[in-house]
Amino acid sequence: MKNLNYIIVLLISLFFTSCEDVIDVDLPTGETKLVIDASINWQLNTSGNQQTILLSTTTGYYEPTVPKVSGAIVFVTNSDTNIVYDFTENPGTGAYICTTFEPVLNANYELTVIYQGENFTATEKMTAVVPIDKVEQENDFFGGDIIKVNAFFTDNGASDDFYMFKFKPSYSAVPSYRTSNDEFFQGNQFSTFYASDELKSGDTVAITIYGTSEQFSNYMRLLLDITGGGGPFSTAPAQVKGNITNKSNYNNRAYGFFRLSQIDEVHYIIE
Repeated sequence: MKNLNYIIVLLISLFFTSCEDVIDVDLPTGETKLVIDASINWQLNTSGNQQTILLSTTTGYYEPTVPKVSGAIVFVTNSDTNIVYDFTENPGTGAYICTTFEPVLNANYELTVIYQGENFTATEKMTAVVPIDKVEQENDFFGGDIIKVNAFFTDNGASDDFYMFKFKPSYSAVPSYRTSNDEFFQGNQFSTFYASDELKSGDTVAITIYGTSEQFSNYMRLLLDITGGGGPFSTAPAQVKGNITNKSNYNNRAYGFFRLSQIDEVHYIIE
């Protein structure tokens, strides 16, 4: 019996030891693609002159860093006035900066990125936003130890508007996003919220509201679905196409989206 007990203990030990083995999954690596983060954000009550466009490439899942793209030619043209704004790289960073950009509401703009002999372009207009009216805190949300932060804003009522909201708590490196449109609150005050059981007194939540086009709103909604924000009936994982096309080689598309948004941002401190 003693030997039998010894064998059982030995087998259990071997089982749990084997459970600690690291399993490397050999994931396939797809073709390297250019990634263009061309988000022009114009904060209310500022000039909006300084803007940055980020260029990188796709990489393997296990790679610790994202490759930056240098040596590209980047500029944005106001299609209504034909004024060209050059974006110059901060050497070696993949960040292309313009300090003389002139945002104009409802103006049409065209992005041009020339990289490795190929011409990537996109067009969008600068979309207006309404300010955040107020922020209110609700404790014990859902009857539990959850704090809810409500951000209120008033739709202008003069157009069909689309919004994106970003919530960035100070304790997290990853922001939370939402999208909405004014179909059910045209011209009225409405609110969006962020709730978490990790929020505590003294934490800060950066709340940003973006005015966006309908095309970008649909694009962002699909991205949120794919990354798990859409619930059990969300879209299956797939490549989401942005508005950037390759005029030199249509089949070699870039990832990303060219967006121009007026924005408002507040930093709320949890009580």
